[in-house]
Amino acid sequence: MKLKCLALLLVLFVTSCATKKQILYLQDANENNQREINYQYTTIQPNDILRIDVETLVPEAAKPYNKSGAGQIQQNSLLLLQLDGYLVSNEGIINFPILGSIEVINLTANEVEEKLKELLTSGGHLNNPNISVRIINSKVTILGEVRSPGTYNFTEQNITLLQALGYAGDLTINGKREDVILTRDVDGVKVITHIDLTNTEFMNTEFFYIKPNDTIIVNPNDPKVKSAGYIGNIGTLLGVTSVLLSTIILITR
Repeated sequence: MKLKCLALLLVLFVTSCATKKQILYLQDANENNQREINYQYTTIQPNDILRIDVETLVPEAAKPYNKSGAGQIQQNSLLLLQLDGYLVSNEGIINFPILGSIEVINLTANEVEEKLKELLTSGGHLNNPNISVRIINSKVTILGEVRSPGTYNFTEQNITLLQALGYAGDLTINGKREDVILTRDVDGVKVITHIDLTNTEFMNTEFFYIKPNDTIIVNPNDPKVKSAGYIGNIGTLLGVTSVLLSTIILITR
């Protein structure tokens, strides 16, 4: 009886432990170093919100082409920036001061900058204006075995999957690193992919860089699932072990 109980405890303990191979990121990093970076710029989609700033050598000349409150909004007030931004319609159009309706769908922020500069210059509105365009409502949702699940805003043109997971405080020790799920809307189609963070191969795919409205799901690894099914957590395991050992001692006396 004593040996059977000890054997059972040993099995439970071993099956609830994660191995080094399940925990470490980028385990083949030494073999796949010095990779060329292929940046992927986000294209503008319906319901995106743009911040557009127009500047010239004469500030008064550019004033009619800027939102009235743009210069008064503090940089750290993202919500106010979004309320004062240009909302892209379902048809991919923004309503720009004086110029009117401008199609921006499927263009990058840099391409919109060039388009506005061309329209303002060729139309005789401004002389050599400086245009700045940013998407200011980009967000990524991160769920599952991370320290701080939630939805996170970002304004950078390029953030990686690893950076996004960093926003959520990294995976917990129980996160399944070899099978992270990423969902993305591509031309009206929901695309679901599985990513192995223990291997560098995902860095060569289009899923290395995050797109606005991506969702990342980190499922629990096998030891976490097994421990939850058997006993629950290490504290409970130690408590049960103590009770069983005490019972065995009493029985065998």
